[in-house]
Amino acid sequence: MPGTHSSTLSPNRLLPNRNRSSLIWLLCLALLLGFAFQGTRGVWNTDEGRYTENALQMIDSGNYLVPAYGNDRLNFTKPPMHYWAIAASVNVFGHNEWAVRAPNALAFALTALLLCLTAEQLMLEKIWLPGLIYALTLAPIIAANVVSTDTLLTLFEALAMFGFVSAEMGPRGPARRGPIYLMWLGFGLAFLTKGPPGLLPLLAIVPFIVKRDGWRALGRIFAPGGLVVFTVTGFLWYLIVVLRYPGLLHYFLYFEVYQRILTSAQHRNPQWYGWLVAYGPVFAFATLPWTLELLRGLAHAFSIARWRLWWREASTPLFLLLWFAVPLVVFCVSRSRLPVYALPLFMPLSLMLALQLNTRVDLTRTRQRILLGVWVVALIALKGAGSLYMKSRADSRVQAQQLGAITAGNNYAALTFVDLTDDDVGIEEHTPWGMRLYISKPFFGIAWSKPDSGARVCAVLREHASVLYVIDPGIAPDAFRAAVQQCHPRTVTNLGGWRDQQLELVRR
Repeated sequence: MPGTHSSTLSPNRLLPNRNRSSLIWLLCLALLLGFAFQGTRGVWNTDEGRYTENALQMIDSGNYLVPAYGNDRLNFTKPPMHYWAIAASVNVFGHNEWAVRAPNALAFALTALLLCLTAEQLMLEKIWLPGLIYALTLAPIIAANVVSTDTLLTLFEALAMFGFVSAEMGPRGPARRGPIYLMWLGFGLAFLTKGPPGLLPLLAIVPFIVKRDGWRALGRIFAPGGLVVFTVTGFLWYLIVVLRYPGLLHYFLYFEVYQRILTSAQHRNPQWYGWLVAYGPVFAFATLPWTLELLRGLAHAFSIARWRLWWREASTPLFLLLWFAVPLVVFCVSRSRLPVYALPLFMPLSLMLALQLNTRVDLTRTRQRILLGVWVVALIALKGAGSLYMKSRADSRVQAQQLGAITAGNNYAALTFVDLTDDDVGIEEHTPWGMRLYISKPFFGIAWSKPDSGARVCAVLREHASVLYVIDPGIAPDAFRAAVQQCHPRTVTNLGGWRDQQLELVRR
């Protein structure tokens, strides 16, 4: 796919200043595409709502060590980096959608810039081209407009791979240490963002280095100083929480590693064909406007002679193909598959397409400038139309407005959703946590079918003078009221229905 370019990783050369100055324009373009309409659409449940809730809970509680839903439900499904980023943004810019999505918009732009710096180390003639390809591709733009970990993960993987390429392109000796430390810093931040998936590029680095320089060369990649940087950056948080919460190591290894990779417990396209369902549309449609070029490149790459040449020379194309193909195989083999997981693969794709299009992209040509401008306008218009006109029943802002209209004049101190389930994962998935951005009150979720549900109902009421309970329609009203009476409330008032659920205002 990367065309006929077959240069090996060798010491860098100085590139024209016009290439460097073009990075400023590229960064401005990426910032425009990333931040346009970011504050227009409401936070959608469930994923956006869950990430937002955990960050807001950190702000309200002052506990930035442990992610949580409310103050009684800890959440270790993801490490805290993305929550920290959202919380920092909200602390600076306020409780609004723009602040919640700003970290991903910034990460999107910085990833494009890091791809350009990586291209410089790989000695691409047009160092701005990979960043431009990435910034104009549909998948990264869509992902940057969604509150999820993957855009931030991609940024940190980009930082790690820039460090690796810089180390392998730079001078021999001690000067390599800085880039190697940078590589492990990036991997540490990636590990602190999403855990083991953040280390997948290492599976491409190892075979490339072994093929090019032999097994002993891995010693400089896994240098003790770099591993110390990774341990402090990416592993220290895990060590602290594992020591503080007994049983958490088993949870990480069993539920977050074993179950996600080898079982269908997450219900995320686990079928044998699930990889095609999850990732097929991504590469068929979300690679626009480069889809046809991608297909041409793949057809060009399926040549035994070309593969032998790349393997023999340990060339730049081989490195990029390993960076793309090895993580993709892992994603396909894993039983937990979502389209957004493929986002980091758009970095090597952008670099490979830059090799392929190097001689064909020339922005001094009027026609190409016009096409570029039309596509940029189309992307911004698409983001605007999606933000302004795309409706969803899961829109937390709409939900909060509807609930506010029903409960007007009835103040309450906390909001609790009671769901007919015995599964904590179900509570996390079904509770509209994103409403907390619009209703600045403590939020709780109770699994009604669990034996301790009545005690949980009373525990929330003991903490707050008045609680609005939102009752699942499958729960008999008399059964809930009987449970509430065990809390010895002062008043219990039915406020009617909201989205097929009953509203019970309880005061103690």
